[in-house]
Parts: sequence; structure tokens; C-alpha cells
Amino acid sequence: MATTVTITGTGTPQLTPDRAGPGALVECGDVRLQFDVGRGTVMRLAAAGVEPAHLSAVFLTHYHSDHVLGLEELILTRWVLDSEDSAKQLPVIAPNGPTVRFCEHMLDHWQDDLAVRSAHNQRAPEPRLEIIGFDTPPEPIEVWRSGDVRVIAGQVRHEPVEGAVGFRIETPDGIVAISGDTLVCDELRPLYEGADVIVQEAMRMDVINERPPHLRFIADYHSDTRLIGALAQELAIPTVMLTHLIPIPVTQQDEQAFIDEVREGGYRGNVLVCKDLDSVDL
Repeated sequence: MATTVTITGTGTPQLTPDRAGPGALVECGDVRLQFDVGRGTVMRLAAAGVEPAHLSAVFLTHYHSDHVLGLEELILTRWVLDSEDSAKQLPVIAPNGPTVRFCEHMLDHWQDDLAVRSAHNQRAPEPRLEIIGFDTPPEPIEVWRSGDVRVIAGQVRHEPVEGAVGFRIETPDGIVAISGDTLVCDELRPLYEGADVIVQEAMRMDVINERPPHLRFIADYHSDTRLIGALAQELAIPTVMLTHLIPIPVTQQDEQAFIDEVREGGYRGNVLVCKDLDSVDL
């Protein structure tokens, strides 16, 4: 049994034909955990050989639309397929506040569809969900466990977003940490310490600062590539998987620029500028 990290989406709100919205799948044996569910996640999961009904749980880092646009599709697809596995409750774990409120109301505008399908096919009248909220913790806390696999959540810095978190996944094979959207900050340290792989959002700050002033606001709450390199080197992280790439790389030179800037921060480990469905085994 090995733990595998598969990037189900590397994109941002910017629309491109080859990058789904943000998300990562962590698999350890029969445990399959999806972190964030951007647009196109269901199709990326299918390409990875995972049906929505196979997921053990879904985790959300925050409520920004690019991170949750695919959640309704995942939930509805799981329900429509109506397999034996989809009859089980699917835990959706999210920080309390706007993210949980989104989960509680995301199916409201599908009530007519749910009703007519249920009446026609005699299936359960609603998707079986268990929305599990937790308060954004001052220090990381465990939010889910199954056997030897546990998930820890910790706050990150994505203000003015309320209640943004990152996750740490501990398995018998090692540790994966997922940044969510955030500045590089001290709050990441307890999530990243001892990790074998980090899934880290990345932004080339110099490029963004060349934009007109009204388009530079995203620099307020995303991760500078050089600071990523400095933190990853300090914590001796073996592998950094860069995702949620800003600006989205188009050429090999663009991809190399992300690597070069992480190296400028001092990092000497393995850097992957991820495309959708790139994966790493622990």
C-alpha cells in the first residue's frame, strides 16, 4: 500500500482549456480524500480512475468560487449514478462560516431536479451528505480520521477571506500537506514540518507587480515563489508540488521560471510545476 497524491486541478479563476479548478486527491489504500473541488474535478477524477462514490471524504480550504465550483457536480453525479457506494454518507469537512454556509445551501437550486429524478427512479430523495464544520483553529487540530489516516487542519493567511485553512494528511507512508490559498506565513509551519510532499499554491510576484495597479490586488494573499523556496528549504521538504499557478505557465520557459524562482529562495529539493493529473507516490 502506498500513498499517492494526484493533482486534480492546477488552475485559477483564469479560464484555460487544459487546467481544471484547484484540487488534490490523496489516496492511501481504500481511503480516497479530495481536497477542494474546482471546476472539472469530476472529469479529472474519472481520468484518475476514481468515481465520486469512491471518495471517503471531501475537504474544503475556503469558499472562493474557483475552489468549490465543482462540488455541486461531484455531489449530484455521485447521487445520479446511484451505486451501492453512493448510498453511503459522504463527509464534507469545511471551516465554519461562509464555507459551511455554501455547503448547506449549494443544492437549493437543484430541488426540482432532485424531486423529479427521485420520483421517477425511486432513489433516495436527497444526496447523502454529512457536512462537518470546524472552527478555524489558532493551532492545527485533527478534523478527520480513518484507521491510520488522519487529516489535520490549520489556519492560513488569505485575508480578507474568512476562515481559510490548509491541511496536513498523515498516513503510514508519510505526510502530505496542502496549502490552500495563502501567503507564505508562519501558520504553515506546523502543517509542513516533517512533510514528505507539500502541495503549494504559487505566484510569480515580479510578474504580477508589472500589471496595472488595479490588477495587483492578488499579490495581497497568494504565495511568492521565492518565499516558498525559503520555507521549504528551512523545513527540509523533499518534494514541492506547485499548483494554482499565477500566472498560468504556457511555455516550458514559463514553467522553468517558477522553478528558478523557488531555487532563488534557496530550495534544493524536488520541484514540480504541476499539470493536471500529475502525481507523486510517498
